[in-house]
Amino acid sequence: MTNEQKLSKLCCDYCLKVREGDTVLIQSSTAGEPLVRELYKDILKRGGMPVVHLTFPDQDYLTFKYGNKKTVSTIHPWDESMFEHVSKKVYISCDTNSTTLANVDHTLVSAAMAARVKLRDITDKREAKGKFSWTILPYPSHAMAQNANMSYEEYAEFVFNACKLNDDDYIGSWNKVNIQQDALISKFGTVNNIRVVGEKTDLTLNMKGRKWINCNGTLNMPDGEIFTSPVENSANGHIYFDFPTSYRGNEAQGVYLEFKDGICTKATAEKGEGYLKKMLDMDDGSRKVGEFAIGTNHNITQVTKDILFDEKIGGTVHLAVGASYPEAGGKNKSGLHWDLIKNMTTPESTIYFDDVVVYRNGQFVI
Repeated sequence: MTNEQKLSKLCCDYCLKVREGDTVLIQSSTAGEPLVRELYKDILKRGGMPVVHLTFPDQDYLTFKYGNKKTVSTIHPWDESMFEHVSKKVYISCDTNSTTLANVDHTLVSAAMAARVKLRDITDKREAKGKFSWTILPYPSHAMAQNANMSYEEYAEFVFNACKLNDDDYIGSWNKVNIQQDALISKFGTVNNIRVVGEKTDLTLNMKGRKWINCNGTLNMPDGEIFTSPVENSANGHIYFDFPTSYRGNEAQGVYLEFKDGICTKATAEKGEGYLKKMLDMDDGSRKVGEFAIGTNHNITQVTKDILFDEKIGGTVHLAVGASYPEAGGKNKSGLHWDLIKNMTTPESTIYFDDVVVYRNGQFVI
């Protein structure tokens, strides 16, 4: 069985659990065609109805080069109808050029992202009613390999190993992740306050009334994290993110944020500071914390500048500015959701839950 066949089977039988009668939207760039073919076949074999939406290289670049604010921020009725009716969606992450939007007008990008909040509201409501589910799958490309400073062969092996496809029972391996993370979450249910301490970091968050979510591979593949959405006015203190991240084709590194009563009041970066500040000024919710998470996937051993992998690295935490997750109790809405990653394996790195140490130097101690 090829890795494409394994990944398709994992998606259909574990991530999305495709059933007869499901209408499944497959979104991908043309570079993901080998995986699209396997998914198309497997969905049909299970009695589902696949719908394919392919994009071509630099399509987004052309949109923002030649479009205007009205055209890029108009949601087509077909898109609304599609998300109101499809039962499942799989998005294949397969970049052909990770910096395609580096030099476009970012006010247009912000406008387009803000407009698509409408589509997210549709799917969030349907997901809450059990009428919609989604997942993201990776598929290696030469551009992604280059961005990760690997050869294509090395990167492909990295991707498939991160998804545990090298395990004899790769679906069973993800079932074990689910059980282990459920056990962790069961210990966190009554926690109200979180304090994160580390290099240039001392940040407090409140989780009262919020829910921890087990990221066990059903939504993202690869996966391996537990997350929640903090109370919107609770973030106080400062935090430094030492891992580089790329958002919409623009890289930021050495990001430092300060918070007062839930609002980011200061933002600096060693690289990409101007872009960071533009994104934080996107809308009324973009300076609030939408997510706090702890990465648990130790099969992911290095930074790739791809958030699908990097936010899951075992021994890290990440915090997202912008939109929160309703399923976790989050109430913040924004066109932005930018995950920023912090290494927690350094000696001073500690997480406190209600003043009790639960995590030190990249490992849980409970």
